[in-house]
Amino acid sequence: MENKDNTPKQPKLLDDKTPLVEGAKRLDMSAKPKRVSWWLRPILWIASIPVTWIHRTHIKRVNMEGVKRPYLLLCNHNAFYDFMVAIKATFPNQAYYIVAIDGFVGIGGILHWLMARIGCIPKRKFTNDTRLVRQLREVKERRKIVAFYPEARYSLCGTNAILPPSLGKLVKLLKMPVVTLITQGNHINSPFWHTGDRLIKTEATMKKILSVEEIEKMDYNQIMEVINREFYYDDFAWQRDNQIRMTKKTRAEGLHKVLYQCPHCGKEFRMASEGAQLWCKECSHRWWMNEYGELEATEGETHFSHIPDWYEWERENVRREVEAGTYGTTLRSDVRALPHPKKFVELGEGVLTHDMNGFVLRGEFDGMEYSMTLPAPQRYSIHIEYDYRRWKRDCVDLSTLTDTMFVFPQGEDFSVTKISLATEELYKFHNKKE
Repeated sequence: MENKDNTPKQPKLLDDKTPLVEGAKRLDMSAKPKRVSWWLRPILWIASIPVTWIHRTHIKRVNMEGVKRPYLLLCNHNAFYDFMVAIKATFPNQAYYIVAIDGFVGIGGILHWLMARIGCIPKRKFTNDTRLVRQLREVKERRKIVAFYPEARYSLCGTNAILPPSLGKLVKLLKMPVVTLITQGNHINSPFWHTGDRLIKTEATMKKILSVEEIEKMDYNQIMEVINREFYYDDFAWQRDNQIRMTKKTRAEGLHKVLYQCPHCGKEFRMASEGAQLWCKECSHRWWMNEYGELEATEGETHFSHIPDWYEWERENVRREVEAGTYGTTLRSDVRALPHPKKFVELGEGVLTHDMNGFVLRGEFDGMEYSMTLPAPQRYSIHIEYDYRRWKRDCVDLSTLTDTMFVFPQGEDFSVTKISLATEELYKFHNKKE
């Protein structure tokens, strides 16, 4: 695009102060949390009781004697069912939940209205939003519970994800007791790569890990050490050790979304899955998932029987690319924005580049070229989706404080899982170097 004097027109640079869709109604992310409607509280309890009963979810309480509101509840995140467990764990007390903006989308804005009135506070994922601190202090003043899912996305393979480095600072600022709620089995019951309810028995541990007095004596790095130590979990190891049977015939379908690289031939983006089997379309090596969540090669070497080990092997391969300075991908993509939970805005086609410097998204909307840059040293992780909503395609979610872009790469020669792993490894690489 050029001006009348034939000089190239500079693209609009999207950042924390510059939105793309100027005329669209925007969600007020700084508004005080709405008070929970009294008539909705019993509805939440009634909805959660039969679901947790069906799953026979047992909640073990550790060091919870004398813990009173307000406190900060840090929960791991494997499935929507996590919220049901949290409601049961905090009953009869009221919790406020930090929820990503796309969690408010649905039914023409009605879901947004409802979510706000059951204690949900909207946030754009993987952004440092200082407004959230003021909102959480407001919840503290109301003497309520702050329920926070710091992994900010469902676990990809039932293991703990990287936590935000700012979490220790947030704990230090809020000066509230810290309680963890770690569930086991929610990923087995409804894995991120094949959602649905498999009616698996689950369990959870609710534990106070930090008192206000301990927080005052620690710096934020020491606080993070405690949280990271307590935030370990592995659902597939839990399933194996407890001999939890999964008899569903389609139990491996979708697993290739996470296990995108073949350990037999090394080829990427050629894995497929159906029923209880996983295979490589390049070399035809094939695995079967048994009823206890372990992989077995139908012939030849298994390589990895434990699914998280395969995932971490992929991470190591990405790390080698990053350390060699060779990581990078450029993908033509379809782009949609979410300025407000009422609806997505179609932006047409764009180009996503992810390399050693971070993310750059370029495109054109309403006659104006735009560019979004997210530097690698500032982005410790990202949110990805498999078969997202009505589009049924994998996507990457990139956010500033003013925009959330859902980027759907075209073709098959990519993996949003690899992009996610690379984001985390690039962050470590750049910050270690500095």
